[in-house]
Amino acid sequence: MKKRSSAVGYLLILLAFLFVAVFILLPVATVVKESLADGFGNYLSYLKAPGAKSALILTVITAVIAVPLNTIFGIMLAWAIAKYRFRGRRLLSMAIEIPYAVSPVVAGLMIVMVFGSTGLLRPLLDALGLKVLFAAPGIIFASAFVTFPYVAKELIPLMSEIGNSEEEAAVTLGAGFFRTFFSVTLPNIKWGLFYGIILTNARVIGEFGAVSIVSGKMLGKTATLPVYIELLYSNYEYVAAFTIASVLMLLALVTLVQKFYIELKERKHLKSRGAS
Repeated sequence: MKKRSSAVGYLLILLAFLFVAVFILLPVATVVKESLADGFGNYLSYLKAPGAKSALILTVITAVIAVPLNTIFGIMLAWAIAKYRFRGRRLLSMAIEIPYAVSPVVAGLMIVMVFGSTGLLRPLLDALGLKVLFAAPGIIFASAFVTFPYVAKELIPLMSEIGNSEEEAAVTLGAGFFRTFFSVTLPNIKWGLFYGIILTNARVIGEFGAVSIVSGKMLGKTATLPVYIELLYSNYEYVAAFTIASVLMLLALVTLVQKFYIELKERKHLKSRGAS
């Protein structure tokens, strides 16, 4: 019986390694190989191309705006849902899940229906002279929409587990709201918050579906890095496309390392809280 269980275990381990090799390591190796097909000199020239630079700048701008917005609103939502009991709380919790359930392409179409030429907010945008679709604001809005849940979903269970006792003690001792938040709440949730921020940033940088709908895919103007890769590939510039893809892959690996580091820190933090 033990031999049979051991054999099944080894088989599962072997299948797991084969799955990882075929579905993860092989595609990663292919991206690296294809990106260097024209030599390292050309690899650098593809990265220095005007389209690549503009796509990188737009991607960074999008992340710099969308990530802090989702961080602030994520903390607010998590605080409201975890710390208070109110009518509509379940509905609010369900609403946070919508970006998870909706396809990014559908999300892009929803944004078009709101801000497009026949959209609900079009008269207001015309009155203010604002352009959302086929411009940076639309890309930022789409990126923020699809990444909206990450910070909140990471913090809600953490805040619920921590409870209100420490905040109530701080208020009893005379601390105001901001003093309580920065001295008590934030230290307790910081690793979970960092984790949510990292996931949000990674998704913003790699988002394609919603952004491709609202951006118009204009090279040098509204093309983020994922959209730029699609444009290169559609124009049969395969090596250049794989070169930009390798940059996103490198960013994904950096995100993965940060993720494991924060998970380790969070486990240590929870252990120290449990010991005390």
